[in-house]
Amino acid sequence: MLKKFDKKDEESGGGSNPFQHLEKSAVLQEARVFNETPINPRKCAHILTKILYLINQGEHLGTTEATEAFFAMTKLFQSNDPTLRRMCYLTIKEMSCIAEDVIIVTSSLTKDMTGKEDSYRGPAVRALCQITDSTMLQAIERYMKQAIVDKVPSVSSSALVSSLHLLKCSFDVVKRWVNEAQEAASSDNIMVQYHALGLLYHVRKNDRLAVSKMISKFTRHGLKSPFAYCMMIRVASRQLEEEDGSRDSPLFDFIESCLRNKHEMVVYEAASAIVNLPGCSAKELAPAVSVLQLFCSSPKAALRYAAVRTLNKVAMKHPSAVTACNLDLENLVTDSNRSIATLAITTLLKTGSEGSIDRLMKQISSFMSEISDEFKVVVVQAISALCQKYPRKHAVLMSFLFSMLREEGGFEYKRAIVDCIISIIEENSESKETGLSHLCEFIEDCEFTVLATRILHLLGQEGPKTNNPSKYIRFIYNRVVLEHEEVRAGAVSALAKFGAQNEEMLPSILVLLKRRTLCSGHRCVMDDDNEVRDRATFYLSVLEQKQKALNAGYILNGLTVSIPGLERALQQYTLEPSEKPFDLKSVPLATTPMAEQRTESTPITAAKQPEKVAATRQEIFQEQLAAVPEFQGLGPLFKSSPEPVALTESETEYVIRCTKHTFPEHMVFQFDCTNTLNDQTLENVTVQMEPTEAYEVLCYVPARSLPYNQPGTCYTLVALPKEDPTAVGCTFSCMMKFTVKDCDPTTGETDDEGYEDEYVLEDLEVTIADHIQKVMKLNFEAAWDEVGDEFEKEETFTLSTIKTLEEAVGNIVKFLGMHPCERSDRVPDNKNTHTLLLAGVFRGGHDILVRSRLLLLDTVTMQVTARSSEELPVDIVLASVG
Repeated sequence: MLKKFDKKDEESGGGSNPFQHLEKSAVLQEARVFNETPINPRKCAHILTKILYLINQGEHLGTTEATEAFFAMTKLFQSNDPTLRRMCYLTIKEMSCIAEDVIIVTSSLTKDMTGKEDSYRGPAVRALCQITDSTMLQAIERYMKQAIVDKVPSVSSSALVSSLHLLKCSFDVVKRWVNEAQEAASSDNIMVQYHALGLLYHVRKNDRLAVSKMISKFTRHGLKSPFAYCMMIRVASRQLEEEDGSRDSPLFDFIESCLRNKHEMVVYEAASAIVNLPGCSAKELAPAVSVLQLFCSSPKAALRYAAVRTLNKVAMKHPSAVTACNLDLENLVTDSNRSIATLAITTLLKTGSEGSIDRLMKQISSFMSEISDEFKVVVVQAISALCQKYPRKHAVLMSFLFSMLREEGGFEYKRAIVDCIISIIEENSESKETGLSHLCEFIEDCEFTVLATRILHLLGQEGPKTNNPSKYIRFIYNRVVLEHEEVRAGAVSALAKFGAQNEEMLPSILVLLKRRTLCSGHRCVMDDDNEVRDRATFYLSVLEQKQKALNAGYILNGLTVSIPGLERALQQYTLEPSEKPFDLKSVPLATTPMAEQRTESTPITAAKQPEKVAATRQEIFQEQLAAVPEFQGLGPLFKSSPEPVALTESETEYVIRCTKHTFPEHMVFQFDCTNTLNDQTLENVTVQMEPTEAYEVLCYVPARSLPYNQPGTCYTLVALPKEDPTAVGCTFSCMMKFTVKDCDPTTGETDDEGYEDEYVLEDLEVTIADHIQKVMKLNFEAAWDEVGDEFEKEETFTLSTIKTLEEAVGNIVKFLGMHPCERSDRVPDNKNTHTLLLAGVFRGGHDILVRSRLLLLDTVTMQVTARSSEELPVDIVLASVG
């Protein structure tokens, strides 16, 4: 079948794909040869090869043409040529889901399956099972049972693998073949035993006890197949994870015993299983690590690679467990296989001491140019972890990263380095100016638009806060002069941020935005590109006002609304003209904290290609709630709780989950209910709520019917407190009320009028976090000044039960439901004071900012200062904290 090429053919390009320019119509025309007599086996097999090639390349065959070709191909069974017969089996399998009436070849396949030619029997079994549906399976059941226990290994394996595929559509029939599968599992052939155990496991995998017994039985008597051992190890580890079992379990003992198996494959599988088990201590990992350490000195490159790759994973969570292997890993640094050397280096970076970093950096430098970008990214990720572990080494690591940045490399590699440098800048304030300088040099010849715009955004955000901000202006303005429109737009935004934060530089920034560029002779405000021109004009207009509030709102922090949501709201406003001005507070807020940053760093060419934006989760909820008549007039949906709250256990007869929806003056509680009893149907289902505070229940919207295992939804509408609007915290006692009707489990038909019943649910809590939406303020000080101190209030509290600053910060962020700004949720080591900066929007669209100063002595003392554009949000925050 294969054409032989000599060296001359190879040099002249004769080894190219002979099927490269096939046309479907021509191949199907050739298939008419199948009808000729006598049959030409060589020619017919070649045509079948072409058909298979077309199908596997994704060529679409219509049902009619596939059926015609299939029926013509069935005539080839008249030939006894072995190669042609095997090609027929392959074609039957590939075309079984395309052609019609493929079942016509059942008799031919059954004949081959039970014939004397062993080379036909296995492939015939596979093809027959591919075309057999659940209704026809019983007709060949007897043959399948015989094939499973056949003495010829290829036939037995084919029957077992085919049975595994048939489980999906005919589980009950295949389940009857368990006795034959157990007999095959004792076979001396390694593949037959492996396939038999695979079938037995998949038949029993939903029965934990049966799986445990199977593992116990086969491991007690030993297995002949290393593949079967590997599968049993995986099954045992899955059982351990599901049962959250102790390391004293027989399953763990079995996995550990496999570390002493004579087959290297089994030993590695056992070691890999142990290191991947959740919750393993360094002591429990020790036997697996010892085995992997031995593999590190193996003469086989595959074993060395597997060992060092697995140790690399262990080092992420348990670096101390891998420290004993450091000498072996250092020997691998000079391995001829660069993939192994790279993994060895990155593992050493995770386990080495602070003193060994300089030496490791020199070793890495010697071969970085020889490895692929994929492994360079692994090295960068290891360096990133090292920066967090040893912050004092940031200068050495930053210098190495910058040297890597200057070398050739693809986008993913360069992005990994930029990400790492940015994370170092954010984690270590001392490295900020060095890192920004390196990034400035990088964008001088950066070929990746996304990276250039991201760095420009970072320069605009961090540059004005440095000791000498003016030194970055040249690099930014060069982008306006030399780059294309996406980067020019990012550079204009960065320049505006410098002008908005530094009064001394403002005149120079205004000149630069108006100045004629050297390359094209026109100004930023007259740029050829709409986006660049609009940004420059807008920023000029704002900066010339010289008002901090305008700078903060329109340059430094920008919009906090969802951009797709704003687009939809504006479109709806234009479709329904109104004398009432468009209210920005009616637009959903951005649900992702970094929306502003992503908006600026996204190439603007994407905005020029209109695409349908997928609706957010909140927009879907808003549409669903707007369709309920009882909820008309509630106003825009302000917030939906990020995760539903479970009001029952997952194993109970009724499963209830609640999603809280907050409106300007109301709350809607959405209860998603599931009835898990197959002999009952529930009707008129409501959840009755009793509040502890001044909330008022207005109405219930029932779920009309709740059949078995079909989710239904009911709602409860409550009004927010009016007499004491600061009392937003409340606990609701909940009870589900419904009408029960007994029904036939098979048909679902009810047979009585039913009776009233009720079911007590867990209490539901509403906190201040349900009334505040997180928003990100890139420049907190500017936002603080923008809001102003008209409604500023301050109080001091003692957190008597909290003993650390980290715990205090975590609890405050979670309780208030606000977003920590400028990484203020990260508490430096060995500090007893800290300032937490939080930003959010209170229902109704009012910005709320909190500055919390924390002092740790014996307990944590907290001074809270809150600002908002209205007095109510400030009062609510302080009342809730108190």
